[in-house]
Amino acid sequence: MESVRIGIVGLGGMGSHHASYLLKGEVPHAKLTAVCDVAPDRLAWAKEHLGEGVAAYESADALFAAKVVDAIVIATPHYFHPPIAVQAFGHGLHVLTEKPAGVYTRQVREMNEAAARSGKAFGIMFNQRTVPVYQKLKELMDSGELGTMKRSVWIITNWYRAQSYYDSGGWRATWAGEGGGVLINQCPHNLDLWQWICGMPRRLRAFVAFGKHHDIEVEDDATAYVEYPNGATGLFVTTTGEAPGTNRLEIAGDHGKLVLEGNSLTFWRTRTPVSRHIREYKGGFGEPECWKCEIPVRQGGGSHAEVTRKWVENILKGTPLTVHGAEGINSLQISNAMLLSAWTDAWVDLPVDEGLFYEKLQERVRASAAKKAGGKTMSVEGTFGT
Repeated sequence: MESVRIGIVGLGGMGSHHASYLLKGEVPHAKLTAVCDVAPDRLAWAKEHLGEGVAAYESADALFAAKVVDAIVIATPHYFHPPIAVQAFGHGLHVLTEKPAGVYTRQVREMNEAAARSGKAFGIMFNQRTVPVYQKLKELMDSGELGTMKRSVWIITNWYRAQSYYDSGGWRATWAGEGGGVLINQCPHNLDLWQWICGMPRRLRAFVAFGKHHDIEVEDDATAYVEYPNGATGLFVTTTGEAPGTNRLEIAGDHGKLVLEGNSLTFWRTRTPVSRHIREYKGGFGEPECWKCEIPVRQGGGSHAEVTRKWVENILKGTPLTVHGAEGINSLQISNAMLLSAWTDAWVDLPVDEGLFYEKLQERVRASAAKKAGGKTMSVEGTFGT
């Protein structure tokens, strides 16, 4: 195979964005040959703007039956990511899915199992892992420079949304339509980066508000306290109802602390490990000598096209993916656990009890006010960053 024929399932804001860079040739050895969407207006848009070389279908079934693609990019509403991926693997296709991996871990686990059986290239669009400042932070953590982690705190409140954002589609901010709010819609990248850099917690206790700032049924404010296997603790704070917002990740370790705010990374390095200073220092109030190190970080990264390029190269050459699709379940474990903790008013162990979470979710889906007919699709340009 010298090139990969790609189909896009779902032509909303993200699907049309993927179509745009593929048509511009930003992904070598990839050709957009087909798209599909259940909405007639989006199909009409595709036929008008994508050219005669791109076939348009009314369903994923029709696209699969046409046998005109080798691989698909999934950009549908969240609930449909796993079932469409499973179907695609069954047709022998490679898959790149948008985040989140799904809404609940049970369906994502089934998707991961189908991917493993298929042997096909399976990627997920966690493009924020390509941002240099996060890569540098991951590198420092993995190198051991910070020593044993003691605490991580991520305040990520710059996801402000007005009510008009939620009113733009009947499926938005509903249990039946999106499967959640700020945790499943805005924060999958942050939760993925958090666990990628700091590791997975073993249990958590979360306090989540539903429709606190907006007229919506899902969560728009969440605070979670987590405990890691080594005894370290963490805090994750997020909302879509606060302005101006903050994006600050602080990680404390035995050799100081790392602070990431904006695109600035600072390492406060203690000359003596804190654990040793606590035991050996005889002066009472003194602290270890500390050096402030501004870590140089290159600009750029975060491109969706970059993740797609890596996926195509994996298909053609077997080179590494940016993120293997099976890793998508990790951030979902955390967000599912946060919601389950709030719903049960209790601590939740990870991996999350997928049966209990599904049961509690379905109670809310049955009572959901989601409309069957959605509103217009808003542009997602400018919302890609964390």
